[in-house]
Amino acid sequence: MNIKFKVLPKYAYLTSSGIAFIFFCFFAYKAFVAYLIHKELYGDGMDVLVSLRAALAGIMFLIIILFFQFIKIKDLQSQRTILRGIFIAWSSLLIILIILNSKLIYFIVLSGIAALINLISLFSLVDLIKDEKNTLTDKEIYLLQKLANKK
Repeated sequence: MNIKFKVLPKYAYLTSSGIAFIFFCFFAYKAFVAYLIHKELYGDGMDVLVSLRAALAGIMFLIIILFFQFIKIKDLQSQRTILRGIFIAWSSLLIILIILNSKLIYFIVLSGIAALINLISLFSLVDLIKDEKNTLTDKEIYLLQKLANKK
């Protein structure tokens, strides 16, 4: 598919990690505030609400680390598979947020932006894969030159 606006997978991963960082900050802030309130009211700081929000912040942090690890992958087919999974995850989050709580506009917009950028990157990656199939690698060029010298 030829599209005019191309996004490299690296930028899709960086965008996804930036949006995940915003979610991380939100959940970490909510967990910290809930911890302080619960500690002030009941004397101890841990509650199910505090634990869940801290767990969500921890999950977001791990996802951010994964996105940065995905940047290091050079194989285009693997990146295509990863981008498909990330697109499905952001799209699922978008649909679930719209259905369950449409008042969370910021989360809906951020997950929609992430899904759109990953979709554009996925289409751009398909074009890159087609271009890569039509070119020779350095090793193939070397072997062809070596074969031509033998004759």
